[in-house]
Amino acid sequence: MNGLLEGKRTLVIGAGSGIGRAVVDAFVADGAAVAALELDEGKGAGLAAAQPDCEVLQGDATVLADNERAVALAVDRFGGLDVLVNCVGIFDFYRGLGEIPAEDLLESFDEMYRVNVASQMLGVKAALEPLRASGGNVILTVSTSGFYPGRGGALYVSSKFAVRGLVITLAHELAPDIRVNGVAPGGTMGTDLRGPTSLDLADQSLGDRPGRAEELAARTPLGLAMTGDDHAGSYVFLASDRSRGITGTFLHSDGGIGIKG
Repeated sequence: MNGLLEGKRTLVIGAGSGIGRAVVDAFVADGAAVAALELDEGKGAGLAAAQPDCEVLQGDATVLADNERAVALAVDRFGGLDVLVNCVGIFDFYRGLGEIPAEDLLESFDEMYRVNVASQMLGVKAALEPLRASGGNVILTVSTSGFYPGRGGALYVSSKFAVRGLVITLAHELAPDIRVNGVAPGGTMGTDLRGPTSLDLADQSLGDRPGRAEELAARTPLGLAMTGDDHAGSYVFLASDRSRGITGTFLHSDGGIGIKG
């Protein structure tokens, strides 16, 4: 039996760990041909070893030329591109505006938005031509933080609201040639989400927070501490032809946080 993504030519940006890595594994299992762009050389090597059929390129998603190289790799290897997924992001570890020194604010804003927003725009920009040619689709990673406050600080939450707006405006601009949707995951176990260098948080990993499983389970109506694998199915569905009539919308893989009173 063929998988939902049999023959889908895919590029996953930010694929080396967390949700991105789970997306690669799920796409391969469902029959997709996958190329990946990953900043961290070690994570990229681990992905290549675990998924030898996946074409892995080391590069920076905030650099247009690296996105273009990744798109070219996918097109050269697979003969085209059907699906673009972006899972790149950094976190501000709940820093409120009042906690960020005034002299650091613009630099940290620029870093947060360059990674969380510009990387997603650059990936789509680099892939426009092959996606138009295939009638393909884009899946961007938003977050429950793009819909509700309290799931991050001022920089992170506002950046994810910006990605939410990007999904909607690109879906409008690129229809009917390219579908654009988003996945809005809730808090995730096993993620290596890091903080901005400009706030001296690059050495902190969200997945290392003590008591994280209990924290995540306690704040969702379903009582779940979700993993990347729990989110990956939403990306599979949106990438598949079963969602061919869906654009400009979001799948909320968040344990039901939106119904919490």
